[in-house]
Amino acid sequence: MYKLIYHKTMTTEKWFAYPGYQQLLMIANELNRAQHALEKGDNSNAIHAWERAFELTDLTVEDRKNSRLLRELLRFREMLGETFISLDPNMNKLLMDGLIMLDPVAYNAMC
Repeated sequence: MYKLIYHKTMTTEKWFAYPGYQQLLMIANELNRAQHALEKGDNSNAIHAWERAFELTDLTVEDRKNSRLLRELLRFREMLGETFISLDPNMNKLLMDGLIMLDPVAYNAMC
């Protein structure tokens, strides 16, 4: 694992201790922050939120308990990159909704 820039106190052990649904919700929280920043026209804060989302996604991909979602998580990461480049708030919202749908507990927590 590379050195984390935004989550300096986070370790893989600490991240792996969170249940999978909570990991997804924490990533979604960063997407939500990006959404709010984009709505305010603050692209810089949106970019930072997406960078934090990348870090958390990479940690989630490394967690073996999420192996059943590996393909979806990697596709999510790819789409996150496209959203990062495009700065598209609509794509960000769709990405956040799709992420939450990966886990029923995460989905129910958001509804």
